[in-house]
Amino acid sequence: MTVETRPAPKLHRAWLIAGAAFVALLASAGFRAAPGVLIDPLHEEFGWSRTTISSAVSVNLVLFGLFAPFAAALMERFGIRRVSATALTVIALGAGGTVFMTASWQLVLCWGVLVGLGTGSMAMGFAAMVATRWFVRSRGVVTGVLTAAGATGQLIFLPLIANLAVDSGWRTASLVIAIAALAVVPVVLLVIRDHPADVGTTAYGAPADAGATRPVPRTGSVRRALSVLGQAARTRTFWLLAVGFAICGATTNGLVGTHFVPAAHDHGMPQTTAASLLALVGVFDVVGTIFSGWLTDRVDPRILLGVYYALRGLSLALLPQLFTDSVQPSMWAFILFYGLDWVATVPPTVALCVRAFGDAGPIVFGWVFASHQLGAAFAASAAGLVRDQLGNYTLAWYSAAVLAVIASVASLAITRAKKPVAVLAT
Repeated sequence: MTVETRPAPKLHRAWLIAGAAFVALLASAGFRAAPGVLIDPLHEEFGWSRTTISSAVSVNLVLFGLFAPFAAALMERFGIRRVSATALTVIALGAGGTVFMTASWQLVLCWGVLVGLGTGSMAMGFAAMVATRWFVRSRGVVTGVLTAAGATGQLIFLPLIANLAVDSGWRTASLVIAIAALAVVPVVLLVIRDHPADVGTTAYGAPADAGATRPVPRTGSVRRALSVLGQAARTRTFWLLAVGFAICGATTNGLVGTHFVPAAHDHGMPQTTAASLLALVGVFDVVGTIFSGWLTDRVDPRILLGVYYALRGLSLALLPQLFTDSVQPSMWAFILFYGLDWVATVPPTVALCVRAFGDAGPIVFGWVFASHQLGAAFAASAAGLVRDQLGNYTLAWYSAAVLAVIASVASLAITRAKKPVAVLAT
């Protein structure tokens, strides 16, 4: 009797694309992890105030956000692969260029403009584009995994940057980031493809009768991005998402991501220890964001956002009492709690954008993400000013807690979309 064996199921190409995108996002996260541990070294070497250095961070964060929707539109026209490879090269140029700077305007140019544009092209809109084009099933989980890539990059680079800055100087740390970004370019060019139709397949989980048809590339990327913004801005949903995500940026990248290390150092904690704590936020964020993606496939995203922001506000309200010269159990609890919530907001926000705006969802999310970075930029500068004027960050932490509660209310006020806004798909 002959036993018929079936060949093992072939891995869908979408998972290879997602893997390469994860690596690319991980590499681009390196320089975004740098500001918190380089503020003090730059202050000591050049004498620049924390307000001046924070302003360069703010330029980075603004461009990181504002360029995201245009990058999504450029990906529609020129392809995900070419845009992401170019972005990684620009990040490397910006990171490498900082080693030659002697004036604060050069910090703004390299750290702010070049790295801001490069990382903006590799922002959450890139993750949304990959997840939307290549996945139907498990889209929320994939969005969570790709979002977690930024936290994983922080996990890898932050302790390395901190130790290099202490042992070998901040210039060595910048060069390591530049090399890491360049090393990923061949991976992007060899593995990533722009659309399932390019390799004769369909998105993962798409209906069996779905055709492998590649959409016609859109021209006028700038016009497309601005047109989508104009139409989305007429809806209440867009503004509620934008307000919530602006506060998300203010309470993560802008405040904690930029100022946690110097704030802990103010209380006598070694800079490398504080950087390791912030890296641990990245460890727990990986778990929290992937789990959030899983929940987004099953739970109303509006409820998830409301809960996430409320819990974040609670943790930030408690933080000022937790700083000491050593790591106490209460600080470990904060790192765990806050880490799980760090960017868990992304999968439900992407889901709401796609649900409300259809095929234009990734570009709409790019604009919502721009508000995230505007909030982050404001918080980065404002917290630096608070520290320079008051001598501590206490007011900044409490203000962020109040803002998080406002974001929770805004998220719960979003109405359920019955169908996408049709005009945005044109």
